Amino acid sequence: MSISIPQLPKGTRDFYPEAERIQNYIFDTWRSTAESFAYEEYEGPMFEHLELYTGKSGEEIVSQLYNFKDKGDREIALRPEMTPTLARLVIQKARELKKPFKWFSMPRLFRYEKAQKGRLREFFQLNMDIIGTESIYAEADLMAAIATMLRKFGLKDGEFAIGVSSRKLLATYLEEIGAPNPALVYPVLDRRLKIGPEAFAKALADAGLSEDQVKKLDDFMSCKSIDEVKAKVHSENATAALQEIEDLFATLTAAGYGECVNLDLSIVRGLAYYTGIVFEVFDKGKSMRAIAGGGRYDSLTEKLGGERIPGVGFGMGDVVLADLLAEHKLLPSPKQSVDFYIASFTNDMKKVFETAQAFRSASTGKPFSVAHPLAAMKMGKQLDQANYQGAKIVVYVDGSKAGASEFEYKDMRTGEMFVGNMDAIVERL
Repeated sequence: MSISIPQLPKGTRDFYPEAERIQNYIFDTWRSTAESFAYEEYEGPMFEHLELYTGKSGEEIVSQLYNFKDKGDREIALRPEMTPTLARLVIQKARELKKPFKWFSMPRLFRYEKAQKGRLREFFQLNMDIIGTESIYAEADLMAAIATMLRKFGLKDGEFAIGVSSRKLLATYLEEIGAPNPALVYPVLDRRLKIGPEAFAKALADAGLSEDQVKKLDDFMSCKSIDEVKAKVHSENATAALQEIEDLFATLTAAGYGECVNLDLSIVRGLAYYTGIVFEVFDKGKSMRAIAGGGRYDSLTEKLGGERIPGVGFGMGDVVLADLLAEHKLLPSPKQSVDFYIASFTNDMKKVFETAQAFRSASTGKPFSVAHPLAAMKMGKQLDQANYQGAKIVVYVDGSKAGASEFEYKDMRTGEMFVGNMDAIVERL
């Protein structure tokens, strides 16, 4: 009887050590940037009650979820995004949490959808959120963090752009042109650049808009400057929404991020819970999916049964980000790199283990990474292993030229041999 080889589930990934090193580089940059902006890390369960997602997005969301009944006959879903979990956490301790606060998380998420380039069924995502303020400076803080993060990854300001729009502004314009049912219009607008002009016009017509309204809306979403928009809107609410965007851009320019942001009214974000500024981050040529996206959701906690608590946040997925960094040749080498390899001519394993532990403890900060053989082997094979593991320095525990408390050692980066005590070797590193 033949045994079939286990297969990787569609839309998921294995992380062998080389891939995990790249993944940890992304995680480390996410975490260090978030912490530099004084965000605190949080987590939640990988699955939630299904009603947390249907309560936010409606029953149609179920087709996009991995959902099941547990042994207690409860409807459960693997989390497809983090914002509903965050909202639940906020609702549960609404009166205890000092607001505003800034949180971040790096969850593993699951969506049952077609696996394709830039989109998998299982992925990681950085979430950064500010809860408890309606100030536009919260949006400015998040966008500054995004720009800082992408710069840390090595991208230049001209290689990415944070496109900014406003659901508040769009809502006032839909009201001005007399759109009958804005709730039906938003999902169509979110697909505007993906479905072509004819399909876009037909979808809006199906949502109840006249030909004239479709043209006005298309012209409005094509505006590239605030002055262009000012010429098309007239209400007090629209003026206030535009002022928010102007204040946002002025703040980011003052902080040195002016080249990173631009007005892009084609950004709508299809989720119904957005109430104000929305934004997406693209590579400059928009050659791939959005790197990140988010916006203001001042009514989400209220919609899920809590009191109204304003919030704004974004998510940045690891899949598109890694594709973009690979395209720009900005990913680090996936090969292992260790500080020291402890070798022995006589295979004195007790001395090898003793010396390895001494070198791990020699650092006053992060412990040195130290490798060594795990069985008796010829020196040639030990050096092969040191090379394979990317050792910077090989320390010989029993070299004939070393005196008391000294070691022979080889700097693998230059090929030079030396003799010295542990302090000299550490200094050489």
